[in-house]
Amino acid sequence: MRVVYLVLTIIFAFFIVTFSHLNSEVVTIKYYYMKDINAPVYMLIFAALLIGVIITWFFSVVERFRLSRTISKLNRAIRDLKKEVRSHEPPPVIDRAKQQDSY
Repeated sequence: MRVVYLVLTIIFAFFIVTFSHLNSEVVTIKYYYMKDINAPVYMLIFAALLIGVIITWFFSVVERFRLSRTISKLNRAIRDLKKEVRSHEPPPVIDRAKQQDSY
């Protein structure tokens, strides 16, 4: 399995290197009154990808906290319902004849 991961990593790295090499033209970014920024095209694409990954990670963390809170509430409800069921059960019946036979 480690060999498969290594091969996939090498292929991915090769893709990144060739993509960067083929898209190394410099572009100028202008935004209102900010100073012009010169950057290669691949840097802009990788920056956009990184920002997308960070935003997705943030939303997944928020969703995970929401789900864990829901799970805690449901576990608490299950525990309370089990206590209620146990409180309504009749006490166990002890058969004295069987108890004396076992001695």
